[in-house]
Amino acid sequence: MFKRDLLSRRVLLALAGMALAGVSLGFFKRAMFGVDPYQCFVNGLANVIPIRFGTLYMLVNAVQLAVVFFLDRHYIGISTFINLFLLGYMAEFSEAALLRIFGEPSMALRVAFLLVGVVVTCIAAALYYTADLGVSTYDAIPLHIADGKPKVLGRVLPFRAVRILSDLICVGVGLALGAPVGVGTVITALFMGPLITFFRRTLSDPLLARGRQG
Repeated sequence: MFKRDLLSRRVLLALAGMALAGVSLGFFKRAMFGVDPYQCFVNGLANVIPIRFGTLYMLVNAVQLAVVFFLDRHYIGISTFINLFLLGYMAEFSEAALLRIFGEPSMALRVAFLLVGVVVTCIAAALYYTADLGVSTYDAIPLHIADGKPKVLGRVLPFRAVRILSDLICVGVGLALGAPVGVGTVITALFMGPLITFFRRTLSDPLLARGRQG
């Protein structure tokens, strides 16, 4: 019974994390200050591959899934496939809903959307990292490196450092392909790693620990 309750809690954390991840992308897009680094990368690809964003997002993640499969299958799970097949479409739905409710946002509302997008993105990642039922294919590679496989220059780098590096690479590629880059992109590239670590320590890990104690 205990193991079943703990698994149920992990599944709920994973589903909540992925749902929030999709919602946060809609806030980023309506803020119009630039999207997070990975979306910047995908948006850059969208400039040269003229297909629907949700479909392109799924195809890019499918390629990364093949890479992660050979790197470390531990990171592949229910969250990975929710991200792969649904997140792009959830982002489209979230963006359309915000447009329908708020119309064209004022500058103050755009700033509020940006702040919500950053915080919710980091909370979402913290939830599905802690659930340990798979992560997005993009998140799996920094986690793999942060686990010390492989070492970078003979050292094991902390996750926050690896995440900042991978985010900066995505921003560079996206920018080269003509993706919109703004203050939101810069903020997420520099601060998502530390914020995810913070929310894991203060929110998602304690939530799972309560299930273990119960």
